[in-house]
Amino acid sequence: MSAPELGDAAAKRAVGSTTRSALVLALFLACAVTLAFGLTEPVITVDRLIFGKVPYTVWGGVKGLWDDQSPVLAVIVFLFSFVTPIAKLVLLGWLWVAPSSAALREKSLAWMESLGRWSMLDVFAVAILIVANKMQVKAEAGIYWFCAAILLSMVLTTLVRKLGR
Repeated sequence: MSAPELGDAAAKRAVGSTTRSALVLALFLACAVTLAFGLTEPVITVDRLIFGKVPYTVWGGVKGLWDDQSPVLAVIVFLFSFVTPIAKLVLLGWLWVAPSSAALREKSLAWMESLGRWSMLDVFAVAILIVANKMQVKAEAGIYWFCAAILLSMVLTTLVRKLGR
């Protein structure tokens, strides 16, 4: 290859790298925003005969479990709903920007992919609750935001794994 051809190839790689970085950044931000909405917006509204319609957020569910003397369930929901998705996003960001060995990167990404499946546990639990109480429970925007955040984080994990850095 001549010098101009080598320069063109390097320029194409640089543009490709910039495009990949922009795509990963956009997905990362979308995931963070949808997760924030998913954790703070009501996920369900329960129609209680005496109290009327009561909306529940993920945090409200954790607090309710704790207050109802179910600390083990509260901790499990807190770990899978708050700690795991936030830690996963932080680790994905770190793996994208910081240099790391291929072995560490692969092991971390494989672990996050399997963890992402468990994060869907919350969505599954809400779906069961809705089905069990068809007439009294209504899905709210928060559950869709949370589901979108989990799905986006799964896509982001796969993208970071495939594109590398």
